[in-house]
Amino acid sequence: MLAMFMAAVEATIVSTAMPSIVSDLGGFSKYSWIFSAYLLMNAITVLIYGKLSDIFGRKPVLTVGIIIFLVGSILCGTSSSMEWLIFYRFIQGIGAGAVMPIASTIVGDIYSKEERAKIQGYLSSIWGVSAITGPVLGGLIVEFTTWRYVFWINVPIGIISLIGLHSFLHEQINKRSTKIDYHGAFLMFVSISSLMMILVEGGVRFEWTSFPIVGLGCLSLITFIMFIRQEQRAQNPMMPLEIWKHRSILIANVIGLTTGIILIGISSFLPAFVQGVMGKSPMVAGFTLTTMSIGWPIAATIAGRLILTLGYRKTSIFGGIFLIIGGLIFFFLSKNAGPLMAMAGSFFIGVGMGLSSTAFIVSIQSTVGWEQRGIATATNMFMRNVGSTIGAALLGGIINSRLAHYIEENDLSDQVELNNTHALLDPHGGESLTAEAQNILREGLNLSLHHAYTTVLIFALISFFLILFFPKEGDQET
Repeated sequence: MLAMFMAAVEATIVSTAMPSIVSDLGGFSKYSWIFSAYLLMNAITVLIYGKLSDIFGRKPVLTVGIIIFLVGSILCGTSSSMEWLIFYRFIQGIGAGAVMPIASTIVGDIYSKEERAKIQGYLSSIWGVSAITGPVLGGLIVEFTTWRYVFWINVPIGIISLIGLHSFLHEQINKRSTKIDYHGAFLMFVSISSLMMILVEGGVRFEWTSFPIVGLGCLSLITFIMFIRQEQRAQNPMMPLEIWKHRSILIANVIGLTTGIILIGISSFLPAFVQGVMGKSPMVAGFTLTTMSIGWPIAATIAGRLILTLGYRKTSIFGGIFLIIGGLIFFFLSKNAGPLMAMAGSFFIGVGMGLSSTAFIVSIQSTVGWEQRGIATATNMFMRNVGSTIGAALLGGIINSRLAHYIEENDLSDQVELNNTHALLDPHGGESLTAEAQNILREGLNLSLHHAYTTVLIFALISFFLILFFPKEGDQET
């Protein structure tokens, strides 16, 4: 739980410190890469760590991951330029890829099915705690010390988690000569990294039809096909394809993709609605997101009990219903609705995620044996990461295109432009715009975000539809 908290709090605490970091190091144009670098390496390495933990055990792999994360954290705090900070965030992301999946896998190893459901709920509560403490810690650190401690605060937490890991986790690993599928790992690395680069930079730095994007797309597709062929003939494949033949794992992973899109739609664009459309303060916008982080761990804890009484399928169906309720609230959200409605929608999305994701993880870990539990758990988390990255690109593109169309359709190009929208998100930025320009942008942003939340509702409905295909208790149909 300490290791998971260290990785989970990183996102919120760094976001809070980013204005101070940019003002100190400069390089505002590279702002997004501070997050993209971490996201890329986290998503790329998560599957590799999952497989390595099935070969060498959880303790050594998690230990290496934590150490790399701490080294990256220390280096981030010494950054002298934005370029160096981005490079060090790559290192930090490489370590973070081991923490989340391996910690969840350890729970699957040391607890029975009955205990596992309850403990996974405790692990989910880490996200709620980190979402609340991260901004507070980040704000205090930036205000009273220097932003560099935002990264260095990880060091004592990581050291304590390493001591606890080596003191209390005792594994019984069958010593056997195992040939590692380096070829498969390389092909998977190239394919995933190419795909993630497309999702992060497509439509932002490069046009979707540009040579770099098309070239990366071809590289990702070709190496993915080569990866599948390699896994079919490898003696000990990096990702055993047979785990996808379990209907429960297949459905859980596809839903992980769709719920990843929902998550990024709420966490990334809800503050923009509350600040830019409703005209509320950044603090109020933050509280609307916090309710999701409260609903998630509460529901995850309840899910642990529901799984034992109702089973995985019915528990996840309840989760799907709450996702739809949350999606409907956001669909009807308007500038006059007030932040309480936004908080309610966020809370219901959190409840839906807590119920469904806990049911899926426990189900996955109960479906496979120890030797495949690491990669099976990592695959589900990887699919959610991909979903979040796809969602960021898809929803961001929808918002930008609809807002640009609104400005053009109303012949307002001479008064405002797309980039002026950022002024609505700055407490003092609106002072640079006339009242008329602010109203134009608010209305355009309102309509654009409505299209984004319509998309969120559609994916909530898709997720619920897929849950209906989840096998009933005891059905291991392939």
